Amino acid sequence: HCNRVLIIHEDSRTGGIGESLAAIIQEEAFESLDAPIRIIGALDTPVPYSPPLEASFLPGEDEIERAARLLVRY
Repeated sequence: HCNRVLIIHEDSRTGGIGESLAAIIQEEAFESLDAPIRIIGALDTPVPYSPPLEASFLPGEDEIERAARLLVRY
């Protein structure tokens, strides 16, 4: 059991489904967690129409890897 949670989604970080999932996990499994829940989501800005801007708006592999490594080291 790793007892760590990393939630990744394409919705905005604030007010997105990831926050709701994190709240449920906190309520139901707080005692089992070994680290804070990490949420990776899109930027808290309007969704860009331009493909290059969209690429920087959504969570990237580097950000996800960094968050996963932080959880492992916690």
